[in-house]
Amino acid sequence: MEKVTQSIQHTLKQLVVDNAFITAPLCSEVPLFNINALGDWTYLGTSLPTKFAKLFASILHCVECEYFLITPVEKVRVQVEDVPLLIIDFEPLKLNTLLDVRTSIETEHHRIDIKKMKLTNDSIYLPLERGLWGKLGRACYYNFVNEFNLSDLDEE
Repeated sequence: MEKVTQSIQHTLKQLVVDNAFITAPLCSEVPLFNINALGDWTYLGTSLPTKFAKLFASILHCVECEYFLITPVEKVRVQVEDVPLLIIDFEPLKLNTLLDVRTSIETEHHRIDIKKMKLTNDSIYLPLERGLWGKLGRACYYNFVNEFNLSDLDEE
């Protein structure tokens, strides 16, 4: 089943690569999907299993600060409480300015540029693909701060 899901994800990603799909007609003005601040997905109030959230995340886009699932034939509005993806782990790449990250719904995002991160009083946000942002989960946040502690550089 996992292989079929990955095949469907790959096909959907390929179809959405062309920006012309962003002009697909909107299915409904009412958001059918909701993503809370913890990255949990619901469809019409019912919790989605991780495998379906992962599948839908592969076609999620942020267009002019609004979120949509976009297919070649339609667009579905998604309500997002904070950001759509909660980052739970990261792997620094050689230059230490790029990361590979993994989210709570098991999506992977590669070569994320930490120079473009957004910092708030209590969160760190990283830019992902298709206009999306991911927020570092609590444990990941502390690991990130520890990994990229600028005070360590002063001691050299």
